[in-house]
Amino acid sequence: MKLIRHLDAHGAIHYASRQSNGSALRIEGDIFGGYRVTSDLADVHKLLAPVEPPAILCIGSNYRQHVIETNAPMPEYPVLFMKQPAALQHPGDPIEIPAHLASDQVDFEAELAVVIGKTCKNVPAECALEYVLGYTCANDVSARDWQKDRGGSQWCRGKTFDTFAPLGPCLVTTDEIPNPGALHLRTIVSGELLQDSSTSDLIFDVPTLIAFLSGSTTLRPGTVILTGTPSGVGMARNPPRWLQPGDVVTVEIDGIGALTNPVIVESQSQP
Repeated sequence: MKLIRHLDAHGAIHYASRQSNGSALRIEGDIFGGYRVTSDLADVHKLLAPVEPPAILCIGSNYRQHVIETNAPMPEYPVLFMKQPAALQHPGDPIEIPAHLASDQVDFEAELAVVIGKTCKNVPAECALEYVLGYTCANDVSARDWQKDRGGSQWCRGKTFDTFAPLGPCLVTTDEIPNPGALHLRTIVSGELLQDSSTSDLIFDVPTLIAFLSGSTTLRPGTVILTGTPSGVGMARNPPRWLQPGDVVTVEIDGIGALTNPVIVESQSQP
């Protein structure tokens, strides 16, 4: 099932089930508990990110070819960093190049996102997929100058600016994606294909990541895990390909869909 989260014409938030003909049927209940798909058409006024995550856990250096292109060592354990939930961005809404803490090295990173469906802790890898509600597309937008040079030797500052976690367009439940380790994903920036790979190149697969991240740690429903990005990022190109105002970034994953966001410069007006 393809679940979407959306606003209706009155600004209320709902879930719906996207149908193969493009329509959507209204959902009653809690997608993390009991819910049912009704026969009523949903009033989809604006598409939202498919969840509001309590935590966004991110894995770096998790594709073999990406590790090679960045001249990094192969990791012994998953490399964990985090984005704050306020970095979330909706499909179609802009990625903002930071202007207050300015960056001129904003990069794209296509990623498979895993959404945890029920509370878990110390989960063995062999049953980890039982705790997954579904999968969606993500863009781990990264300010490389803040990540590499200005972040105090850690990555979070360059990874967690506002709008740096686009998710969508839908959440595809596990019955439609029984094997998250064989998905084709790509990034297209302003019509140019820049990333083109498969989750078969993951160093640590989805069950291994869930087992690692839930070790001595509670993962709550709605937690989003970004599983890493493949080769082809802007930082590794010669010359580097940084995002510019006016660019349009699309992350595509087979079986899920396309997540598209335009790029603008952050407004420096006060909230």
